[in-house]
Amino acid sequence: MNQRAPGFYGTYASHKGYATPQLGHKQMARFDAEIWEPAQCSPSHSFLEIGCGTGAFLGYLRKKGVTRLLGIDHDSALASVIPDTARHDFVCRDVWEVASDESLGRFDRIVLLDVLEHFEASDALRLLQSLRGRLAEGGRVVIKVPNAGSPWGLPYQYGDLTHRTAFAPISVRQLADAAGFAPPLLYGQRQGSARRRITDALVGRFLSWALLNPPEIWAANLYAVLQVKP
Repeated sequence: MNQRAPGFYGTYASHKGYATPQLGHKQMARFDAEIWEPAQCSPSHSFLEIGCGTGAFLGYLRKKGVTRLLGIDHDSALASVIPDTARHDFVCRDVWEVASDESLGRFDRIVLLDVLEHFEASDALRLLQSLRGRLAEGGRVVIKVPNAGSPWGLPYQYGDLTHRTAFAPISVRQLADAAGFAPPLLYGQRQGSARRRITDALVGRFLSWALLNPPEIWAANLYAVLQVKP
């Protein structure tokens, strides 16, 4: 993480209110739709999650039957809130050490959820370039960032003072290309109930028709699935 704002990172636990995540049916279905299916994941895959936070995705992976997984984060306070099923899969460690540690082997899927926006663009590029060396053959990187290309994404981007870089679909493509990845699969995060998603889609379609320069993706948060260039 970018540590130019140590005062903010030093109070992150109290600001965020760390708590053990609850993984019910809705949470499992959300990860299925947002990550598991688009990234073509399998229980036989190995996973590395960078910036795993309170461990919701780690707990999800355990429930999906994944046996080889590793979650890292720079905040040691997270160790006490990671779900019990995944607590032994968590390590408090520097991201740059992990990216260059050959002893960890390679992973089929590397996941960064709400992570890259904490880096300067040059460091985000360096990180993705480094992670190519941690990918197994045919591996994929999954990232999620606030969608600064949509007005709905701006509160997510600018609501955290530790954020350093704003991403939109076009800049995610630029970052992926510079890091040696093929054009990514891009899609918005699905949020809210089915009724709210339908309403949101209808409003988005109307605004896309009415505006001269509508966003490519209206969703507040943006997903990308990356594969190394052939």
